[in-house]
Amino acid sequence: MDLAQGVQFVSFIILAVTMIGAALGVVLLSNIVYSAFLLAGVFLSISGLYLLLNADFVATAQVLIYVGAVNVLILFAIMLVNKQEDFKALPNAWFRKGATGLVCVGLFALLSTMVLSTSWSVPISGVVAGESSIVLIGKHFFTDFLLPFELASVFLLMAMVGAIILARRDILPDEAPAQTPILSLPERPRELVASSREINE
Repeated sequence: MDLAQGVQFVSFIILAVTMIGAALGVVLLSNIVYSAFLLAGVFLSISGLYLLLNADFVATAQVLIYVGAVNVLILFAIMLVNKQEDFKALPNAWFRKGATGLVCVGLFALLSTMVLSTSWSVPISGVVAGESSIVLIGKHFFTDFLLPFELASVFLLMAMVGAIILARRDILPDEAPAQTPILSLPERPRELVASSREINE
């Protein structure tokens, strides 16, 4: 094992331990804000693993989309809800926890079997160093797929404006006040008109 392989191995161990610890914190912590921040740590650790696999575009997309968009959206949703009540104890909670534990153990066994039965050896002789995947995807975005790329940005802008309007709905009045025309005078109430006629008579 040379120096580069040793650095990769140590980096993999650090990223894997960080990802597992942050994922356990997301599940086990009762404070949902801390769980959301630890979820960002999980996403960052996964992007580091993608970098070790030479998948630079997937690592960049992981940081931009999941950390920069999805996790921030979760934090904004938590802050907008502003729930003040504590969680109430549910009846037969032990059954739900047991069923969740069985599902998690089953998924862990399935994934462990898949990892152990897969041959991870990759022939290095067939790998050819070429242009970066980010450069190639960028060229396709701004040449062949320019129209869908711009439409996606417009749709995201519309979704952001709609989210802002929905979040500020409590400030808007339920019924808009009736606006009187600028050049018309407001009518006098009928009671005042009747009382003025009686006084004149």
